[in-house]
Amino acid sequence: MSAAPTATPASASVTLTREGNRLALAGRLTISHAQALEQDLAAALAETQGPVALDISDVERIDTVGAWLIHRLLRDRPGSTLAGTSPEAERLMAQVSAADTPCAIRPEPRPFLPRELERLGAYMIEFFRTTGASLAFIGITLFTAARVLVSRRGFRWNSVFIQMEQTGVNALGIIGLMSFLIGIVIAQQGVVQLRQFGADALVINLVGRATFRELGILLTAIMVAGRSASAFAAQIGAMKLAEELDAMRTIGLDPIEVLVLPRVIALMLMMPLLAFFASVLAVTGGGIFTWISLDIPPATFVQRIREVVPMSDFWIGMSKAPVFGLVIAVIGCFQGFQVSGNAESVGFRTTLAVVQAIFLVIVLNAFFAVFYSQLGLN
Repeated sequence: MSAAPTATPASASVTLTREGNRLALAGRLTISHAQALEQDLAAALAETQGPVALDISDVERIDTVGAWLIHRLLRDRPGSTLAGTSPEAERLMAQVSAADTPCAIRPEPRPFLPRELERLGAYMIEFFRTTGASLAFIGITLFTAARVLVSRRGFRWNSVFIQMEQTGVNALGIIGLMSFLIGIVIAQQGVVQLRQFGADALVINLVGRATFRELGILLTAIMVAGRSASAFAAQIGAMKLAEELDAMRTIGLDPIEVLVLPRVIALMLMMPLLAFFASVLAVTGGGIFTWISLDIPPATFVQRIREVVPMSDFWIGMSKAPVFGLVIAVIGCFQGFQVSGNAESVGFRTTLAVVQAIFLVIVLNAFFAVFYSQLGLN
């Protein structure tokens, strides 16, 4: 025997009527009345078992929230039926039903040690993969260079000269200013420390040897890595996204020969010149500071530099420059070829090119320091 019809004023604009397993809604099923309607539906459903027959023929207006409440009722009570739907209600019900998909819940955080070991393992795998790909890229570059030398067709020297201007001539200003200020800083700190021992005149030795042997080339390489490696990666990466590399291959041009070799040759030729320029500017900055601070005339400073700085220091610094130029150019071009997907990849690969180039420059500089020390060139 069915229960007597009961009416519950769900809100000022919604009425819920229950007669056995039949529920009838009337009024406005909108978000402003959703809370009261949800409470009354829960109370009515608590007194019924199994599927229900829901009638919304007297509903004046329904929005997405009202459609969701009805959809949830039908979903949670399998076999329930819905009658009296308007075209608007059917459209909203279809949208709500399509959007009712399960979502992934964030799993519980894993213990610290397994999580960090997994991250370390993934990093090591990526490191060795990148190292292998970089060595392969260097091999392709060297093979292409050998093929160009063996072949009788002319090399694109115009591209080399353009890259020499962009990577070398246009960098003179920033590298000169940086080196000049670094020379002043080295001289100032050297005077402060050596004055405690009454040997402040030895600051000339410090400025000369540190600049020509280590800091001149190292700081220049770091600056060029930040300036040129990023430019190479961004330029080649943008060309790859625009499918210009595929177009080159289609018309029979080798991207390694057209894009990579000019940049590598230009940077290898310009790095010794930039390093020498930077060393001279750093020594000039140190000389000006010692002239002002210690009253050492420029002629005396230059004469002292010639006495205390052996030519081996100069040649050691210059011998590292082409290697640094090769590494910076190859890393920048390699990361440019690794760009894929969208423009975000260009920024990521550009940053990675700068970081890897600076890291390798510092590592190689340490290797050269140990190597020349073992040869007795201290």
